[in-house]
Amino acid sequence: MKSAFDHFDKNDDGRLDHFEFRACLVSLGYNVDTEEHLVNHNADNDRHSDFERVLQMVDPDMTGQVTFNAFMDFMTQEASDMDTAEQIIASFRVLAGDKRYITPEEIRRELPAHQAEYCIARMSPYEGHDAVPGSLDYMSFATALYGQSDL
Repeated sequence: MKSAFDHFDKNDDGRLDHFEFRACLVSLGYNVDTEEHLVNHNADNDRHSDFERVLQMVDPDMTGQVTFNAFMDFMTQEASDMDTAEQIIASFRVLAGDKRYITPEEIRRELPAHQAEYCIARMSPYEGHDAVPGSLDYMSFATALYGQSDL
C-alpha cells in the first residue's frame, strides 16, 4: 500500500490531494464513476458510499489532503470488509507494477521480512510468456489462500 500511495504522491509531501487519492483508489481496484461515486469493484458493483463520504473519512477537516495514516486507516477498514482473493490479487498487482507476476525482490521490498518469506515460500513460479527468471505467480497464491484452489 505504501508504494501505491507514494506513486501517486507526485510532490513527495507525504499527502495525496483528492485527485491523487482518487487515482490511487482506481489503481487499487476501485471504480470511481463520473458521478463522483466510489464503487467497490469486488462487490458486484454495489455502491458502498459516494466519494464525498469517503473523503470525509480520510480528510474530515476537508483540507484537500489525505495523509498516509488516514489512507491506511481507510484501506485497513476496507480490507477487513472485503478480504478476498481478488483484493489480494489487486494488492500484489500494485506491488508488482501492474505485471502478471512478482519477483521475490519486489515482495521483500514492500512487506515485512516474515510476511515476505511466507509469501515467497508458498508462491509457485510464474510460467507466462512474459516470465522473467525467478518470477512468482501471485494470482494462484491468492486464490489458494481463500480456498479456491490447492496451495
